[in-house]
Amino acid sequence: MTVSSDPHVTLPRGMVVAQAWAALGDAVAPLSNASGRPLTRTVKLLLDPLVLRPVRNPHLASGAVAAEHVDELRDTIAAAGPVLAATAAWFVLLKKTRRQAGIADGHPQDLYFQHCFELAHQHGDPAHLPDATAVAAESIAEIHSPATRLTVAELRRFVTDPARRAELTRLLTVAWAGARDPGAEPVDVAGFLADPDPDLFATLVAQGAGTRGAGELAQPGVARGYGLTDRPRLSPPALGDSASKQQLPKPLDRSVFERLFAAIRQVVTDDPDALVRNEIHRTAQPWQLAEEVSRVVMVLGRAASAGLVDEEVTGFGARLRARWAKEAYVRRVLRMPSAVPEDLLADVHGVRGAYLRRLWVRLHGRELRHETLAAVELWSVLDGVLRSVIMDQRDRLRSTLERAAR
Repeated sequence: MTVSSDPHVTLPRGMVVAQAWAALGDAVAPLSNASGRPLTRTVKLLLDPLVLRPVRNPHLASGAVAAEHVDELRDTIAAAGPVLAATAAWFVLLKKTRRQAGIADGHPQDLYFQHCFELAHQHGDPAHLPDATAVAAESIAEIHSPATRLTVAELRRFVTDPARRAELTRLLTVAWAGARDPGAEPVDVAGFLADPDPDLFATLVAQGAGTRGAGELAQPGVARGYGLTDRPRLSPPALGDSASKQQLPKPLDRSVFERLFAAIRQVVTDDPDALVRNEIHRTAQPWQLAEEVSRVVMVLGRAASAGLVDEEVTGFGARLRARWAKEAYVRRVLRMPSAVPEDLLADVHGVRGAYLRRLWVRLHGRELRHETLAAVELWSVLDGVLRSVIMDQRDRLRSTLERAAR
């Protein structure tokens, strides 16, 4: 296929990735779907963060790739072919070892993909490693070690113990009764979004800009307008004892159990007591996040995402808006809203809510993993959230069109 050298010509990134992936052949089949394309998790967990590295190579990250960069994208995937093939082989071996160990907890792709990529770099193809079976067994034991990882079943047993449950419910009541109202003071973060100076970010954190920026969430309908809740007002969560990944409520409507269930694979701890108590405390904090850095990022995300709904923005906000506007399905909805599926119409018009929900989930996960967040990483975080939302919307659009064609 000949690609124009005109820098104004673009090709859909997904199409280019699929073509490059197909050239890798059957060796990567365990990382592919029935159509031979890379699985969604393959893109999200392997190709994007470990091969294409969109933070370092933003020209390879957008939904449409300029013609001048198409060969680079293909060559990058081709160069990673051997390690991706080895990753696939390790994934098959780890799944076999998992079955032999009788393990059913957690999604194998989420748990093993990146670990298999590391094994591929360290050892190459497991077929060429005499003790590959032992390495796989050690890997499975490490990933599922009860000394470091809490399972959903263990978390449920902890919160459903009758005596403990009464105490935890009381703690919830006390935490919310003691929550302070930060007031609805307006916070100006436009300067940082236009010029992301680390010193300015440190000043925003020190001045409690995230806490102060959460004040308006107490007003009726505000948090619902941001897509973070379905309730007219924020209210204390239930303790909860059940959850479904397919039917999780919006972030600020989730029970304590649902919040931890959604992120349990990210948690490295064998202490459910501390985990649950910390989460109870977190629910009563501004933005329902425990750290001021996280709250400041929510305020920044709220300001930057305004451009997704046609408000005037600059800096980070303008860059998010530009990425969003490049998407072919977005342009189609805006140009001919009556000619697109209702699901897609709702996705496009609800993008800001989807964005802020995904941002909250990312920040909540970072807190549970005790990860720090520096000013230089903020564009990567804000942009990565939008890319994730776009990928989900594309997948839903594809499913809608496939159903319509049956």
